[in-house]
Amino acid sequence: MTDQADYKKVRNYWKWLKNKLVNEGSELVSNTNQLKLVAADGKKYNADVMDTEQLLRLIQSIPSPKAEPFKLWMAQVGREHIDEAVDPEQSIDRAIELSSFGL
Repeated sequence: MTDQADYKKVRNYWKWLKNKLVNEGSELVSNTNQLKLVAADGKKYNADVMDTEQLLRLIQSIPSPKAEPFKLWMAQVGREHIDEAVDPEQSIDRAIELSSFGL
């Protein structure tokens, strides 16, 4: 999302963003865990991993035009969820519609 082709630049951006979030008082980064994942070179390295909520919060914090489609999608899904909470029939209608697509 940051248009960085160089791995080191991406890594440095992630370090910078984590520090920025910590300084802003975000608990997002402190809740991030590390798992050993296989890299392109076949070796296992510790990598930061997040759950769905953490990932969505991270996307919200990225100041990049490439993050905008995700932010718009998140707003749409949030609106739909609120609408369904107000009118549960909408949830049933959506479930029927999705089942027709085999989802």
